[in-house]
Amino acid sequence: MRRKTLSVRIGKVFIGSDHSIKTQSMTTASTMDTDKSVDEAIRIIQAGGKLVRFTAPNINEAKNLLNIKNALVAKGYDDPLVADIHFTPNAALEASKIVEKVRINPGNYVDKKKFEVKEYDDKSYQDELLKIEEKFIPLINSCKENKVAMRIGTNHGSLSDRVMNRFGDTPLGMVESAMEFLRICKQNDYDQIVLSMKSSNPIVMIHAYRLLVKSMENENMHYPLHLGVTEAGDGLDGRIKSALGIGTLLTEGIGDTIRVSLTEDPEFEIPAAEKILEKIDSISKKIRLKNTDKRAFSFFKRETESIKNIGEKNPPIVISNSSNDFEGNFPDYLFIDDLDNLDDSKKYIIEGKDWNENLSKNIFPYFNSLKDFRKSEAVSNTLNFIEIELSKITNTIMQTFSNNVVIVLNVDNANRHDLLSAFNFFEEKRIKIPVILKGSYQSSDFEKVAIDASIDIGSILLEGMGNGIWIQTKDFDSKINELSFLILQNTRTRIFKTDYISCPSCGRTKFDLQETTALVKEHTNHLKGLKISVMGCIVNGPGEMADADYGYVGSGDGVISLYKGKELVKRNISSEQAVDELIQLIKENDDWVDPKN
Repeated sequence: MRRKTLSVRIGKVFIGSDHSIKTQSMTTASTMDTDKSVDEAIRIIQAGGKLVRFTAPNINEAKNLLNIKNALVAKGYDDPLVADIHFTPNAALEASKIVEKVRINPGNYVDKKKFEVKEYDDKSYQDELLKIEEKFIPLINSCKENKVAMRIGTNHGSLSDRVMNRFGDTPLGMVESAMEFLRICKQNDYDQIVLSMKSSNPIVMIHAYRLLVKSMENENMHYPLHLGVTEAGDGLDGRIKSALGIGTLLTEGIGDTIRVSLTEDPEFEIPAAEKILEKIDSISKKIRLKNTDKRAFSFFKRETESIKNIGEKNPPIVISNSSNDFEGNFPDYLFIDDLDNLDDSKKYIIEGKDWNENLSKNIFPYFNSLKDFRKSEAVSNTLNFIEIELSKITNTIMQTFSNNVVIVLNVDNANRHDLLSAFNFFEEKRIKIPVILKGSYQSSDFEKVAIDASIDIGSILLEGMGNGIWIQTKDFDSKINELSFLILQNTRTRIFKTDYISCPSCGRTKFDLQETTALVKEHTNHLKGLKISVMGCIVNGPGEMADADYGYVGSGDGVISLYKGKELVKRNISSEQAVDELIQLIKENDDWVDPKN
C-alpha cells in the first residue's frame, strides 16, 4: 500500500502513488560536453532509467542543456531531462525554459554555507526567509509558465548555516529546510513538486523521510517523494547501503521514484534500482510505522540479555555455513555437519539431534522448531539456538525459556511488519531473549541476493532489533561472510573496517572519482572504524565532512582540499600529491596505524 500523493508530470512521465515507481540516474560528464552527455544519457535510458539528470552549475551549462536535448531528440529519445542546480538561481531560471524538471537544493539555493555560529531571533530568521522568497518566486513562476516540475532536494551535507543554527545537523533540520520552500510554493499555487531527504547515513535518511511525511500531513500536503542514499559508494557497499535506506522506506509505502547513487558509471545504477523494486513487489506492502511509533524518528537498541557473546551490549554476531574469512573476519559461529578437523579457537553449531554433552564446549545445538527442542533428550546448559515460527511466539511460551536460549527468526516467510510486531511484543512483555535473523536466498544473481538480504534483515537491524545475522545461499558460499559483515557495517551496528562516503560523480567533478576512490581505499582500508569521505565538489563535501573523520574534496581542476571533520585544513593540493597528504593528515592526528603485512 503506497502513501497517497498527488501526481506530478515530468514530460511524458508521471510521478506519484497512482503511477509505478520510476528509476533514474545522473550523468557524470561535463554538461558543456554535449557528445559525452548525450552518450551517457542514452546509456541510462537504454538501461531502463525513466529520467536523466544533468548538473548545471552555471548559466552556460544550463543553456547547453538545449543542445543536449535537441541531440537526444534527433536520435529518437524524448525522455524527460532534469537540471541539477546548486548555488545559482539564474541557472535554474535558464534551465526551466529547457528541461522537464529542475532540482534545487534548499540548503544552497540562496544561502551560502560558511559554518558560522550565529544566533537568529524570530525577526532575523524571518528576514532570511524573505530573501529566499525574492530569489525563489521567479523560478516558481517560470516553472508554472513552462509546465516544468521541480524537486526540492535536501541533502544532509548541505544544510544552510541558518537552519543548522536553529535546528541542528538533524533530520528535523533537513525537513524544515525543505518545508520553508514548500510553503512558498503552496502560497504561490504551484504543486508540481517532488521532494527528497538524502543522507549518506541510511538511518538519518530514513528518519528524515518519515519526519517529512509527518510534517506534510500536518500541513495537508501530499507531494511525491524521490528516495536515495547519497554518497553510497561503489561495489557491494553501495548497493547494500542504498537497499537499506530505499528498501526500508518502500516497505512502508513511502517513495515514488528512486536513484541508487553509485561511484560507478551511471547505467550500472539502474539494474540495482530495479532489483530493489523487484524485492518490494514480492513482499507485503503493509505499512507498519505510524507517526506515534517510538522508533520512527530515533534509533535505539532493543534491550536483551547476554548469552555468551550474543545480546546485551555485544555487536550483532555472524552465523554462517561458510568458513571463509572476509578481510580477516571469521563468522562468530560456523554451522557444520562434519565434526572432523575442528579448530578449538572457533565456535560451531550442529543439528540438535546430533549434539550431546560430551562434545567440545565450543559446539552448540540448533533446533529447527520449538517442538524439536522440547522433545530433545540433550540440550546445552550454556547455549541453544531455536528456530521459532512467528505464529508460535506467545508470552506463555517465551516465559518458559531459561537463560540459555537464543531465538532464530526466519525472514523467508515473514514480512517486515510481522517481524517488527514480534519484536514489539518482546519489548512490551519485557522478554529479553536475543534474536538471530536468518534468511535463505536461491537467486543465482549475487547483486539480487545482496539487495534482498539487505531489505529483509538490514531493515530490521536499522530499527535497533536483532542480535545476529545468518544468511544462506544456493550458489554463493564464498561470498556469504562478505555480505553478512557488510550489512552489519552499513547498518552501523558492527564496524569492522574503514567506512567510506563517496559521491556518484557528476559534471561538477574535476577528477576521476572512481579511480581516486579506489586509490584512497587502497591506502586506508586497514583503518578500522575511521570514516573517510571522497567528494567530487563542494556541494555536499564540507557538509558530509561533519559525518566523516576525514574528507578529500575536489576544489577545482586537478586540485583537492582536505578536511578534518568539517574543518578545512589543507587547501588546493595537487591531485597527484593529495592521497599522500591525506595519509599525513591522518598521521598528524594520531589516527594512523601501519597496515599488517
